[in-house]
Amino acid sequence: MSTLSLILFLGIILLTLTVTYYSSKKTKNASDFYTAGGGLTAWQNGLAVAGDFMSAASFLGITGAIALIGFDGFYMSIGNLVAFLVLLYFVSEPLRNLGKYTLADMISARFKSKKVRGIAAANTLIISIFYMIAQLVGAGGLIKLLLGIDYGLSVLLVGILMTIYVIFGGMRATSWVQITKAALLLGGSTVLTFIVFSRYNFNIAEMFNHVKTATPLGNDFLNPGNKYTNGLDMISFNMSLVLGAAGLPHLLVRFFTVKDAATARKSVVYSTWFIGAFFIMTIFLGFGAASFVGFDRIVEANPAGNMAAPLLALTVGGEFLFAFVSAVAFATILAVVSGLVLTSASAFAHDIYGEIIKDGKMTEKQQVLVARIASVSVAAISIVIALFAQSLNVAFLSVLALGIAASANLPVILCTIYWKRFNTNGAICGMLFGLISSLVLVMLSPNVWNPQPGIGIFTGDPIFTMSNPTIFTVPLGFIGAYLGTVLSKAKEDENKFAEVLFKSNTGYGISTAKDH
Repeated sequence: MSTLSLILFLGIILLTLTVTYYSSKKTKNASDFYTAGGGLTAWQNGLAVAGDFMSAASFLGITGAIALIGFDGFYMSIGNLVAFLVLLYFVSEPLRNLGKYTLADMISARFKSKKVRGIAAANTLIISIFYMIAQLVGAGGLIKLLLGIDYGLSVLLVGILMTIYVIFGGMRATSWVQITKAALLLGGSTVLTFIVFSRYNFNIAEMFNHVKTATPLGNDFLNPGNKYTNGLDMISFNMSLVLGAAGLPHLLVRFFTVKDAATARKSVVYSTWFIGAFFIMTIFLGFGAASFVGFDRIVEANPAGNMAAPLLALTVGGEFLFAFVSAVAFATILAVVSGLVLTSASAFAHDIYGEIIKDGKMTEKQQVLVARIASVSVAAISIVIALFAQSLNVAFLSVLALGIAASANLPVILCTIYWKRFNTNGAICGMLFGLISSLVLVMLSPNVWNPQPGIGIFTGDPIFTMSNPTIFTVPLGFIGAYLGTVLSKAKEDENKFAEVLFKSNTGYGISTAKDH
């Protein structure tokens, strides 16, 4: 690690710890810890939501994918951006109006059932922990590549910092770390994009003509099909991106950090602009890496292409820009995993311990204490698993997390809000159908079983040949919700649906924002 990289690296840590220190002074009760007191503005929450999406996988992964495989590398950008339309039109407003701290709160606004709350909380824990392990394993590898720090030390460092952010600053610190990181990432990407575009004389046509001759793919660089040749698998993959975002717990809880549904809706609009601008810039960064870094140099540094953006920064901007991009990538990893820790802790402390075990009879002080203990426990478990999973290909965990979110959470969210006949059994069956089908099909897929050693967890032929099963598991989630409802003899109070419909559209009776 160079002296400059070390200085910027330590600067990022100092900046985020300073944010946590000032946030801790304002984190005094459960509302502050879980939702930052509901006091974020629309642009602040929009930037924090964008920060959740602009992960290291997006910044380093998509840039590298575009540089290596051209058009096919841009697929992930399209799916992530379209996902915000689902959030905007179907989820954000009713979620804010019905929920309090967690996704389970929103579903329990209609069904006063401990089973429903318990399964919803379990889904949140499974999704968040799977996602976090994948992030930590990826973080260990990336930080080793970027900064030269050993894998084990990298995972421990990220794990300790994310735990500090959460237990001392709660959602307020997590939000401001996301905001800070998103601003740095957008700023760095803008500078890098400007430099790259200037190399093409600010001419789009010249840029496209240049990349046709800059890579081994030639003219095919700009055509689809360089990597993804199975159309059904590609549709399924994009479904998981588009629908999974609307069911990711660590993203959905962000809508409880604003004062009302109108602000939640505005924050989605802001985040769409931020993310849209960022993903447009990944095209310039990917093309720039392909043209000025070169295919061989990118692959030599990392076969997956994760070093394309830092190497581009080094090539066109020198050591300072390389060090800055590396430090921002580190901040990106910290921000995402801290949000996952908080979401997991909230599901355990508030839903499982507070509402199920204690039947809601807890003081504010007790809730925050249990949440902090849960944060340490979740972080410790994830760190230990990540340390032992260094040699394993855990990319399938991200696929699994998105699949469960799309298949187990989204169908129940939509049915809770919009289906009058929907009942408790339907909610339970919908969540279980989506969860179990996602787990089983991913475990039988090429992500886990692969004839080529090192690609999957086990060597062997997969029973289920598609890499992403979302195209099947989302309908199964809806089928489970439907069958559980129509085959059940239990009848729900129709007045309860009327109340939920009224509250989801008007926000009547929701908690107001705290001063901060």
